[in-house]
Amino acid sequence: MTSGVSPGDDTPDRSESAADTQRPDWADGLRQLYDSVVDEPLPDSFKNLLDQLDASNAGGGGCEADSSDESPG
Repeated sequence: MTSGVSPGDDTPDRSESAADTQRPDWADGLRQLYDSVVDEPLPDSFKNLLDQLDASNAGGGGCEADSSDESPG
């Protein structure tokens, strides 16, 4: 009992092309904006912050903020 649709049927291709034609005009611009942000280099200040966090994790095994929140008692 088969549904009459063969594995090589191009139905998914038709639905994808229909979705492309129904995509709003601003969608391509939004995609280009997203791609440009992703391709931007990481700012030096952010790299420095990541390096500091890596150094604190390597030296103490944890974040300083975690140990300061604990009160003895």
